[in-house]
Amino acid sequence: MLVTGVLVGTLGLAMLLPALVDLAADNDDWMIFVSAAMVTMLFGFGLFIANRGAPKGLSTRQAMLMTVVSWVALVAFGALPFHWSGIVPTYTDAFFESMSGLTTTGATVITGLDSTPVGLLFWRGLLQWLGGLGIIVMAIAVLPMLQIGGMQLFKAEAFDTAEKILPRAAQISTSITLVFIAMTGLSAVAYMAVGMAADDAVIHAMTTVATGGFSTKDASIGAFNNPGVEWVAIVFMTLGSIPFLLYVQMLQGKFRPFLADEQVKAFLAFLGVAILMAWMMAHFGKFHVGLEGLRHSAFNVVSIVTGTGYSSTDYGLWGSHAVAFFFIIMFAGGCAGSTSCGIKIFRFQVLFEAVRQHIAQVMYPHGVFRAHFNGKPIEDRVVASVMSFFFLFMASFVVLALLLRFSGLDTITALSGAGTALSNVGPGLGDIIGPAGNFQSLSDVQKWLLAAGMLLGRLELFTVLVLFLPRFWRS
Repeated sequence: MLVTGVLVGTLGLAMLLPALVDLAADNDDWMIFVSAAMVTMLFGFGLFIANRGAPKGLSTRQAMLMTVVSWVALVAFGALPFHWSGIVPTYTDAFFESMSGLTTTGATVITGLDSTPVGLLFWRGLLQWLGGLGIIVMAIAVLPMLQIGGMQLFKAEAFDTAEKILPRAAQISTSITLVFIAMTGLSAVAYMAVGMAADDAVIHAMTTVATGGFSTKDASIGAFNNPGVEWVAIVFMTLGSIPFLLYVQMLQGKFRPFLADEQVKAFLAFLGVAILMAWMMAHFGKFHVGLEGLRHSAFNVVSIVTGTGYSSTDYGLWGSHAVAFFFIIMFAGGCAGSTSCGIKIFRFQVLFEAVRQHIAQVMYPHGVFRAHFNGKPIEDRVVASVMSFFFLFMASFVVLALLLRFSGLDTITALSGAGTALSNVGPGLGDIIGPAGNFQSLSDVQKWLLAAGMLLGRLELFTVLVLFLPRFWRS
């Protein structure tokens, strides 16, 4: 509760930023943000003060519980500005929007974004920026200060890079934060250089680097009708999906780890192949041809694979084969240690290595074979963990899709809704929640189910599902 209080209080402080934006724009909504900030800080710092005398140790079980409780609390208070402003009709919608923001999913229930006050647009972008990396980085920086095992939370959030390139977690957190801020700034400058207005550029920079996907326009990036904007987004969505610790190493003058990282090479190769396949679909279907087709294919493939969820065109109109293609690649995700979600490329690599090892063992029973990743042997328990993740991911997907189907959604909407929630992608498929659609028309039950799926996917399944085991609660 101590750390949860600090995080909630920090979120309250962050609410003052969109208040200042609205005040500068002469929008009365600044009072809503100030009110929400006061309530949030009162609860957060009150919780911190009430638990100052608590023991400073933290077990793995407590770290998992704290991670889930902290995320739910942050989402619950992050929803207040949406609800109090009246931009959404119910708290259910506000909670959905806040969950989508902090989990960097990008699914939205808000219509009329083009005329929404800039403070609320900034808050949506800030939520995704914090959710992409900032909340976890702040937690890692705060935990050592409180003499609590911060690396346990680091692992609970499933930033899978275990290499400690700096001696202390606080230093790692600070370094990643600086890289994240610098990359966001570069993205904003690049957006402005190709013609975006300053406010649109800053908000889109936050949601691009965080691979979140919230836009300031109902038509997303497609509303700008600017090839330069789309190419900038492609570059920074890709950069946001690469392990940030590699950027820190590069700043230290160590370029070899980045160039030799098998995960990065596999991720970029996968993007290249997927873009070529999408380009052929767009070209031969006569929807987008030539370089225009390449741009739209690259943009939408990178957006879906990285879990960003921007759209430049309705790829659902490219045909049933394109619908199936985009449905499959939404599960891929980016690299571990990045802001992207999904299954993540390294898990496919581990699975491939395990299968290759097994085949070699069958062909040569007396041989000795070891699966490797990044030049190091993969332990059997790592392979078992990856396989468990795949099983839980698919089981969760099936259960969520069935629940959505039984709630009244058609099959395509239920399947793509479950997939986009668990993979934290944003747009689904079909007329309702597709790239040209919106989640507003869904029922409250369906929105709560999808919000639960977003949390489950963002916290890497185990952190949430373990709370439902009776053994977890035993002393």
